[in-house]
Amino acid sequence: MRREITRLWLAYAVSAYGSGLSFGAFPLIAVLVVHASPAQVATLAAIGPAVGALIALPLGPWVEACRKRPVLIAMDLTRCAAILTIPIAYALGRLGFPHLLVVSAVVAAARIAFTAASGAYLKTLAPREELLKANARFESTTWSAIAVGPPLGGAAISLFGPVTTVVVDAFSYLLSASTIATIRGREVRPVRQPSGNGGWRHIVTHPGLRALWLNHLIVAGLIMATEPLLAVVLLRDLGFPPWQYGLAFALPCIGGLVGARLARRVVARYGRDTVLRRVGALRAVWLVGLAFVPPGLAGLATVIVIELAIIVSMSLYNPVMATYRLEHTPADRVARTLSAWSISSSAAIAMLTALGGLLAEATSPRTAIFVAGLLILASPALLSGLDRSQSE
Repeated sequence: MRREITRLWLAYAVSAYGSGLSFGAFPLIAVLVVHASPAQVATLAAIGPAVGALIALPLGPWVEACRKRPVLIAMDLTRCAAILTIPIAYALGRLGFPHLLVVSAVVAAARIAFTAASGAYLKTLAPREELLKANARFESTTWSAIAVGPPLGGAAISLFGPVTTVVVDAFSYLLSASTIATIRGREVRPVRQPSGNGGWRHIVTHPGLRALWLNHLIVAGLIMATEPLLAVVLLRDLGFPPWQYGLAFALPCIGGLVGARLARRVVARYGRDTVLRRVGALRAVWLVGLAFVPPGLAGLATVIVIELAIIVSMSLYNPVMATYRLEHTPADRVARTLSAWSISSSAAIAMLTALGGLLAEATSPRTAIFVAGLLILASPALLSGLDRSQSE
């Protein structure tokens, strides 16, 4: 059983490192190749995930009714094929903004289905007492990939061109699919579930899950809404070269390794709900600082310090939250619940990113980042629902 979990983790690690290498590739290509405006960069970050969420709406019940391993392989192959169209179009001189939008939507939909299937598959492979350990391992891999990937990606782009990293990302999904195909054991086909996505019903009727879900929508939505705006500030307004842009997001991810590896010990010492409330609040206090990034090395250091604080908090919080979500979801609803969670997250990110882009167009990217930083400070109040869940 642990060997199969390791293979699932290896597949995830391969694609995570590919995605880390291409971190920020879409807004970077939009700025450097398509010469997109701030509103267009924000639109790319918003419309793609929003359309992907719409495409993924019927996928939750479908994933629930299917064996999960073939779904994982199919979603990896879908992402590989979609991303490969970008370098092909670039080589032919036909790459445009609408193309980036379509690929972004397809990749977002495939990611939602993959996340739902992998969470359900992990729950069948890992005993309950091993879930936090497994989730922490996946979380630390995510951050280590982002720590290593962007500097290498920035260097590769500088040497070989702006679409180099997306080629590597595409083939990482192909290698991930090949690794998942080696997992042994016959998976039992699930009993077909009633039509409709009962994942949202399970989330909103469970006080603890509802609190975590609402908090996640606001925090993830506002943090991700600042990503394209920060790309415009760093790449266009402050003139950061691609390698510095990658470095600004890579170095802080070392903190992700620290947070993820501390998760089990911190939960054992302080308790799961205390960690969720306190660390959940800590995630929200740093974002506003990104509105005041100065030029030069001082600006690079400012971004690194702020991102480090955010990432340490997130990497400690995320595996604890993911384990809570799996423990409080019946096995026959995991895929639909994770699908609903991801679709809601994509929709929230899309809406807040679009609003951020409009605000940036009307004022400036820095003003939009500042407003997002102020709004996120209200998010910890939503975690009070964990207390109600415990009392019930």
